[in-house]
Amino acid sequence: MNRLQPTGIVAALAWFILSFLALPAFAVIPISFTDTRYLSMPEEGLSLQHWRTFLSSPQWLGSIWQSLWIAVVSTVAAVIAGTLCAVGCWRIASSLSDKVRGLMILPMAVPTIVYALGLYRLYVDLDLVGTAFGVVLAHTVTGLPYVVLTVSASLSNLDPRLEQAARGLGASLGQTLRYVIVPNIVPGVLSGAIFAFIHSWDELVVVIFIGGRALFTLPRRMWDGINDNLDPVIAVVATGMILFTLLVLTAELSLRARRTN
Repeated sequence: MNRLQPTGIVAALAWFILSFLALPAFAVIPISFTDTRYLSMPEEGLSLQHWRTFLSSPQWLGSIWQSLWIAVVSTVAAVIAGTLCAVGCWRIASSLSDKVRGLMILPMAVPTIVYALGLYRLYVDLDLVGTAFGVVLAHTVTGLPYVVLTVSASLSNLDPRLEQAARGLGASLGQTLRYVIVPNIVPGVLSGAIFAFIHSWDELVVVIFIGGRALFTLPRRMWDGINDNLDPVIAVVATGMILFTLLVLTAELSLRARRTN
């Protein structure tokens, strides 16, 4: 029996749903070129005045730098810890490993507001509220599920006999991990790193609770700007974040396509 092929109606419906979900976010792009002093579509023509304001503002540029280095550090920590956890669960291959995986993805299942409240209470006792280390640690924990899931998916396609052969030929555990396991799960590691980075880059709720007044990441700066006034510069920042996220995802898809070919 021939496999059923998707019909044109199904494909059109899928594209309609995708457009319905994604297009509202892109509405902010023309707003960033508005010629007015408030959030609206351009009235008389396109203007770059709010882009110039954004690029010359030390507050906005400082927030970009804070978001960038926090996302990079937390992503590196999440990739290392998440990859080791996934590899360990893969080697054990028992009911215990399934429980560990379930525990690792718990931060993804718990509502962010609940996680932030509990984290704030813990950080008060540890004197970590308002510290960069506290935010990096929180983002590392919330980025772990993405790495564990993507690396575990890559490991499911890896033949365990490759590890056994390497150990049988005299390779140490570290050499086996470095030269046999990791090269075969690079796509999963990169995917997890990208998702963990984007999550940290866009995260707001946790930073509001534990960031104090010293840390103003880009999403928090946008949040404060919305509360104070509807400055069109917010649309400029939102446009930049959308384009940056699309660029990262496109790079990830290109790397995956190259490895597939």
